Amino acid sequence: MDIAVSDKIWLSSPHMGGTELNYVNDAFKSNWIAPLGPNVNHFETAIEEFVGEDIHVACLSSGTAAIHLALELLDVKRNDEVLCQSFTFSASANPITYLGANPIFIDSEADTWNLSPELLEEAILDRMRLGKKPKAIIAVHLYGMPYKVNEVSAISKKYGIPIVEDSAEALGSSYKGIQCGSFGDIGILSFNGNKIITTSGGGALLSKNQNIKEKAIFKATQARDCAPHYEHSQIGYNYRMSNVLAGIGRGQMEVLNDRINARRENFLYYNHHLSDFHELSFLNELDESHSNRWLTCILTQSFETREEIRLALQNHNIESRPLWKPMHSQPIFENCSAYKNGVSEELFEKGLCLPSGSNLDRNDLDRICEIIKNVLR
Repeated sequence: MDIAVSDKIWLSSPHMGGTELNYVNDAFKSNWIAPLGPNVNHFETAIEEFVGEDIHVACLSSGTAAIHLALELLDVKRNDEVLCQSFTFSASANPITYLGANPIFIDSEADTWNLSPELLEEAILDRMRLGKKPKAIIAVHLYGMPYKVNEVSAISKKYGIPIVEDSAEALGSSYKGIQCGSFGDIGILSFNGNKIITTSGGGALLSKNQNIKEKAIFKATQARDCAPHYEHSQIGYNYRMSNVLAGIGRGQMEVLNDRINARRENFLYYNHHLSDFHELSFLNELDESHSNRWLTCILTQSFETREEIRLALQNHNIESRPLWKPMHSQPIFENCSAYKNGVSEELFEKGLCLPSGSNLDRNDLDRICEIIKNVLR
């Protein structure tokens, strides 16, 4: 086929369903523009019903804010240590530092690209030998692929260390038929513009404990005590989601299953059309896992091949992106302790995220695949 430079294909662009504007207009008509309001309540309820498992949801300004509040609610303080998956976006790790605590990075395993249970337990035992029992574990369902929930949860229970379940990329993914976001002591979601559904900017904190939700909302609304005036006995934050953005979220929840199906179809299309090339491999689901396939990622045989593909796509106005650079390799975290096996560094060197938006059409996918095939030929 002719590969002419044409309209931009984005990695993961927003995809509106059509009803979002109705809820936003309702917010304007009723003058519920400020934080709180009926859209926030309805959006939280929609998420609770989708995730199930008696989950309680607090909608916030971002997934990062949700992680920050989760750590604070788990009593993480200055000089504490928090175990964090290294192969992830920096927003998983940054909130640890907001509290003056120290991230301890854990490398990945090859079959899920997520937190290695073996290295996790090794790190816990080592930190305890040093007299510093970690206060929390941040485990990430990367690119929508569930981590090994049973193994990580068993380690958490064995050593009495709570889990913050970073499901920012995994709304709609499940493990053994149970929705991600419901496994940790506290779960978090993100509704950033590139996520499977979006509120432009936004996130959520999830817990089976209603009291945790209430504490999160209290902290997220400047920790205002119950009084006719503004009384504050704790430090709070301006982290609540606005009623306007929650209106977008309500409309997005109505098409969430369609968005999941579309992204899974993207993965199947890429897999079918590119799997004959021995230079490429894909991350496959384990038997107990069901991924929303937020992003379809390929693993090449070398850095040079990855870059050839990335630059070829870029030259044809197509956005792709290397896999996450591990946190233990980032300049800002270079002095932090890390338990490594080399997996995440190799994934970063050889891996590439392909365009995965639910609004891609067959022509887009054909165009992308043909460019990749031409590179590999």
